[in-house]
Amino acid sequence: SYSFPLLKTTFIEMLKLLQVFTAAGRSGAGHTGRVGCYRTVSSIPLGDGWWSRETRPASEDSRIHPFRIETSDTEIQDLHARLDRARLSPPLENSGFHYGFSSSYLQKVISYWRHNFDWQKQVNVLNRYPHFKTNIEGLNVHFVHCKPTGSLSGQSGKPLMLLHGWPGSFSEFYWMLPLLLANQDDLAFEVICPSIPGYGYSDAPECEGFDTLAAARIFLKLMERLGFSKFYLQGGDWGSIIATNMAQMKPDLKGLHLNMFPVTNVNPVILVSLLLGSRFPSLVGFSQKDVKLLYPYMQKNIFSMLKETGYLHIQATKPDTAGNLVLLVQLIKSQSFIAVTDSSGGNRRVEVKFSLDDLLTNVMIYWTTGSIVSSMRFYKENFKGSLLKRVDARASVHVPTGLAAFPEDLVHCPPLWARQKYRNVVSYSYMPCGGHFAALEEPQLLADDIRQFVTKVEALKK
Repeated sequence: SYSFPLLKTTFIEMLKLLQVFTAAGRSGAGHTGRVGCYRTVSSIPLGDGWWSRETRPASEDSRIHPFRIETSDTEIQDLHARLDRARLSPPLENSGFHYGFSSSYLQKVISYWRHNFDWQKQVNVLNRYPHFKTNIEGLNVHFVHCKPTGSLSGQSGKPLMLLHGWPGSFSEFYWMLPLLLANQDDLAFEVICPSIPGYGYSDAPECEGFDTLAAARIFLKLMERLGFSKFYLQGGDWGSIIATNMAQMKPDLKGLHLNMFPVTNVNPVILVSLLLGSRFPSLVGFSQKDVKLLYPYMQKNIFSMLKETGYLHIQATKPDTAGNLVLLVQLIKSQSFIAVTDSSGGNRRVEVKFSLDDLLTNVMIYWTTGSIVSSMRFYKENFKGSLLKRVDARASVHVPTGLAAFPEDLVHCPPLWARQKYRNVVSYSYMPCGGHFAALEEPQLLADDIRQFVTKVEALKK
């Protein structure tokens, strides 16, 4: 008889606290639902850097050079010899993928890679779009630059930068590029798709400290060099963090679209909603989809992350050790795609989402450039200190933002939580299917969501 009134009072006070903080989250930045209608806020300083062992010249070479991917018979013969010598341990009976990459399936991948995969054919596919390089902060930065197709009634395409993560590359956007370049309802995009320094055909940093903030600054300089002062951004995985940093450094960007957007700083809004969300979702601003994707919370957000991200701990601590086991790591990269695509834990049918040609093309970009170690170092550089103490963790984003929540991603971030960091959310989409590598898994869905987001932003500006 005593505990129930006390519980009721506590519950009411928690709801009041939630309302206060929710209101602050939605209006604290002066957001009114229209682009640009918020109070001026401080942004992350752009800064500067130099990532080469060579002495920095007095003036930077700003020339842009055409680039073409090439291969040779020697390169392919060397790979085949290594694949012929591959030795695998037999799997446990009926273990599927529960112990990692099934060696039974791995044998199939190696056989296909050795006898059926045509790297020269894939090089021709990659060269279908124009490639370029330019030197920024001592690094030759690689990027693909595609102009829109079809008539735009005299208008140019909307500039859009696509940013990949690990173990991805620019190639994961190739299925989506035609969907973005095509004129649809008088909207098409001019797409710039760079390789993160240390990945693929971009130079690797030769000094310590290259993190997402450094990558963001370099890509802002790249867009400025290409003549774009305002443009749209899209990113997933590391690309989402780099794109977020770019928006924090340049708050007057046209728009930011993400398919991964975890919020690391936990505040009372998040804590209260997490505690009450499973029982009282509507009271804390959760939809039924949020409840389905979030709970049971420990199982879906903590244990699943621990189970599928062992590579993250290795790469955040000893990337050179792991990366120098090169061939093994290249195959583990394929497992990384599988793990965040199918959460069943059983015998995954990876070809349902990716063809082996798609996966092996991505692996070959790392293999032929020798960039696996430098790509892994990106984890070490970003996890050296506390992520919560970084300047970008404390800064909000006020650029118009579109968020696409794919149900099979590593973690789910409800709209209420996302708005604690992204204060000008123009669209939030619960995607019907797909996982972490959305551009490769569901290119049509992602392209459609980018289009609807940009259409909304453009309408708000009128």
